[in-house]
This record gives sequence, C-alpha cells and structure tokens, in this order.
Amino acid sequence: MIQMVPIAAVADAAVEQLLDRAFGHDRHARTAYRLRAGTQAIPELSFALIEGNVLLGSIQCWPVQLEGDDGAVWPLVLVGPVAIVPERQQEGLGRRLMEAALAAAADGPPLTLIGDPEYYGRFFGFDAAATAAWRLPGPVERHRLLARGLSVPAAGLLGPRRHALA
Repeated sequence: MIQMVPIAAVADAAVEQLLDRAFGHDRHARTAYRLRAGTQAIPELSFALIEGNVLLGSIQCWPVQLEGDDGAVWPLVLVGPVAIVPERQQEGLGRRLMEAALAAAADGPPLTLIGDPEYYGRFFGFDAAATAAWRLPGPVERHRLLARGLSVPAAGLLGPRRHALA
C-alpha cells in the first residue's frame, strides 16, 4: 500500500538518490538550485510517497522571495522538485504529491515553479502571465517560469528567501 508521509520521515540520502535517478547527477547546475541555495525545504509542504520501505516519490517546497523593482520584498514558495522513480511514472503519483503540497500551502504566500506549462497550468492553475518581468539567478525558459496565487508580484529578482515571514 502506498503511503504519503512527511519528507522528514525519509532519509535524506534516499531522497537524493531519487532526485539523481529522476533528474540526473547534473541537476545541481540548474537555476532552481540557485533559487533555493542556503534554504531548507519547508517541512509542512514537503512530502514523500513510500510503499513498504521503498521511496516512490517526493515533493519539496522552498522559501523564496521576489525583491520587487519597487523595493518591496514578496515571500513566495518554490514548488519542486517533484520526483518519481522512473519505473513508476505515469501512475498519478506526482499528481498526488502536487495535490498534497497545494492543499498544505493553500493559506500561504503565492507559489512558483519551473515546469511544463501545459501540465501545471491545466491541472493546477499555474501560468507564466505574472512572471514575465521576473529576473532569476540563472537561465530559464520564460514560458516554464510559472506562478499561482493571489497577489503574485509583477517585477523583480527571484531568489532564496532571506527575510522571515511576518
């Protein structure tokens, strides 16, 4: 039976091995890693799927911020990575993880992610409309930089969150 557990219930090494399998050993060079540099995943928004003692998938959410061109600092949550073991992809496991993270984040700041706009837009309401004037600490395909939520800021530099939420 597949169980959803807090990601803290799974060994860090197991999550890292899953991420390597899902995204490759070169994944640390991606811009998403720069966005979450020096931060810790948000425990109450990060989950794992296990079957017996086997890790099938994980989702992590990270504290980021947009330093607005107007001087305001906007807290956001970076969703991802969503990782599923390759042999169990296309079974809806990633969708289960996304739904759990979105439900847990419902009362929090706006969400952002880098991902497939057709999938994340269609099923989860993310789009690139509000992110066109965002700057990032690395390359990104603009159509893949997505956001969801009320009060998504319009322009600024996206990076790790350095300011605590009030």
